[in-house]
Amino acid sequence: MLTLGIVNTYDKIKIHEAHYRSIARAAPIAYAFGFNLALFDYPFKLSSEELVDFVIDRTTIGSSGKYLVELFSSGRFHVFDLPEKGFQPQFGSPVVTTSKPHNKKEINISTLTENIIRKKSFLFLIGLGHKGLPHELFEIAQYHLDITSKGVSLETCTAIGAVPALIFGCLENNKIKNKK
Repeated sequence: MLTLGIVNTYDKIKIHEAHYRSIARAAPIAYAFGFNLALFDYPFKLSSEELVDFVIDRTTIGSSGKYLVELFSSGRFHVFDLPEKGFQPQFGSPVVTTSKPHNKKEINISTLTENIIRKKSFLFLIGLGHKGLPHELFEIAQYHLDITSKGVSLETCTAIGAVPALIFGCLENNKIKNKK
């Protein structure tokens, strides 16, 4: 199982357009590339179902929330507080997406792809907000991934698209290689 996890560092008290727009943008990406979508520390005091309705009432992104509804209906949309000691084990190994991975925790896309093929599950964490991911997540996460392999920092929505697309592309490329 692959899960796209968006961690809110934008504002934990007040709801901003950036919150629901990030959800609307992430849902079609997660759906298209076969990922689950998990939100952490968003300021909504709503159930997952209520949050889906809230988002689709406020955006035309992702066919007006069609893909968010699809994810929710298939049990692939989740909302949580930020865990203090570790992420939910059903999502697999947490992977911090960062342009500055710690050497001992860095995983490259090739090794990651091999592990996914072996049916290992991963939770890819992306920070929403100019602060990036909280430093404590760098310690909690088993792996750190620089999706660019060049230390290039990506804006949140760019990362939301790039991470699943590159992983999906590598997995598809591997399928093609194995057919030859």
